[in-house]
Amino acid sequence: MIEVYIDGASAGNPGRSGAGIFIKAYGTVEKYSIPLGNMSNHEAEFHAFINGLKICLEKGYVHSIVSFRTDSELVSKSVEKEFIKNKLYAPLLEEALHLAAKIELFFMKWIPSVENKTADELARLAIQKNSSEEPNKSS
Repeated sequence: MIEVYIDGASAGNPGRSGAGIFIKAYGTVEKYSIPLGNMSNHEAEFHAFINGLKICLEKGYVHSIVSFRTDSELVSKSVEKEFIKNKLYAPLLEEALHLAAKIELFFMKWIPSVENKTADELARLAIQKNSSEEPNKSS
């Protein structure tokens, strides 16, 4: 099973944002810290999820059990219900669901923040990268 821990963070709401992605796959560990430019915290959470899905697809994990872990109740519940009230996030959810559908055995699980520290640290590092690198919005 592949475990993907994701987190989005913003310095301000909206503000400089970043995505943290921590993947445990086949005995290896991969860490990604992706600057996202300026956006709200909720947008950053969705972008972390979308970036995590894209990485999994690029790595060919389509026939694997892929379990995403997030401390964002908004992302977790939206994915579970395949619906979100706030229309601002609807295109992000739609993109995420489209990408998730390409993975045969996809799961999303909400976890407490204390269990998501590595992804959180990576997201916060990505915020700092915004000032030294071009923002990398991959959706």
